[in-house]
Amino acid sequence: MAGRNGRTVRDLRRANRTAVLQRLYFDGPLSRFELGPATGLSSGSVSNVVADLVADGLVEEAGSVDSDGGRPRTLLRVAPVSGHMIGVDVGETRVRVELFDLTLTELARAELPLEQQRYEVEVIVDHIRSGIDEVLATAGLAPERLLGVGIGVPGIVERTPDRGAVVHGQTIGWNAIPLESLLRTGSPLPGTVPYFIDNGAKTLGQAEMWFGAGRGARNALVVLFGSGVGACLVTPEAEHGRAVEWGHLTVRVRGRRCRCGALGCLEAYAGAESLLARWREEGGRVPEDTDEETALTTMLAAAYPADDTAADPVALAVLEETAEYLGAGLSDLINLFQPERILMGGWAGLQLGARFLPAVRKHALSYALRHPAEKVTIELGRLGPDAVTVGAAILPLADFFARGGRRPEPDPEAPPPAWHTALQDRAPR
Repeated sequence: MAGRNGRTVRDLRRANRTAVLQRLYFDGPLSRFELGPATGLSSGSVSNVVADLVADGLVEEAGSVDSDGGRPRTLLRVAPVSGHMIGVDVGETRVRVELFDLTLTELARAELPLEQQRYEVEVIVDHIRSGIDEVLATAGLAPERLLGVGIGVPGIVERTPDRGAVVHGQTIGWNAIPLESLLRTGSPLPGTVPYFIDNGAKTLGQAEMWFGAGRGARNALVVLFGSGVGACLVTPEAEHGRAVEWGHLTVRVRGRRCRCGALGCLEAYAGAESLLARWREEGGRVPEDTDEETALTTMLAAAYPADDTAADPVALAVLEETAEYLGAGLSDLINLFQPERILMGGWAGLQLGARFLPAVRKHALSYALRHPAEKVTIELGRLGPDAVTVGAAILPLADFFARGGRRPEPDPEAPPPAWHTALQDRAPR
């Protein structure tokens, strides 16, 4: 039965379960007494919701605390083993797959290398499947116990009714790749386990906003600095983040050719791939047959030697110029979105770290308008190289919370998606 605002009793119960689960997840352990003001629910509603969640195995007791003159109050927390998620990072040098429990404690991981940044679709799909198999086997977990698999990818992700998530990755040669349906074909997972596929910068942003340097910010930008560059915008209107193709802002008319095909993109000057290419063009000794991460480490060591060795002036000049391009790019984000916080992550951002950030910050503030520049802080992300996989795992976790802690149920009246029909056609008779 629906109320005046269109919400049914079932909707209300789900919303109440979501409120309690989220407060216990982010602020727990908490007592029933503390959950009331934390969620805005009455004591009776809290008791009923907690009883349901305990019965479902989602919430468990976590000790007790003394109360003022009364009986000790029982503390409650989310049960870590009540759900599991997989996070996948389709990166520049590897595909990283991690299995987490409900509290995002890592249980197993697999890392499958990519040769020379080659993004053949079949290779990526096979790596993801193999990684899922490996982490489930390592943890001894049955596939049907998963809440879902989250995947962070380069490019724009479009959701379609017949093919699921489709990826438009112009810089890696992916043109409308139906990644979800490809993964479903021969998948090690049952059809009831959902895939959540999104832009890698967005999953990085999700992780930093939930657990990292973005906690507490209402308006923030999380930028991913890797082989290319991207960003995730978080606002009250887009609280789960919105991917921004920041790397393809034009910063120089008739400039360098970007890997997207256009001229003068920020990524053509500030991405690690272009940074190393510019060092090589200026005579820098870029190691042969090494991945970008190793090559960037070599470049940093040349520019900022740990001993009394003279710095490589070419490497230093390229890095300083890159810092200015990144700062100018950040100034555009400051002027456009007026964030209160900008966080820099990604493997290249982490490698360059604190040594690089002061110069980036100085240039960003000098190019930006004074008023929004005075209100923004620019700092490094805190979650390290696993931030994209953590953020990817948050995608099924957020969906689980939105459902009030209930697993997704297939709609018996909904037509099967195209990938399901294809699988049925291939099934042995």
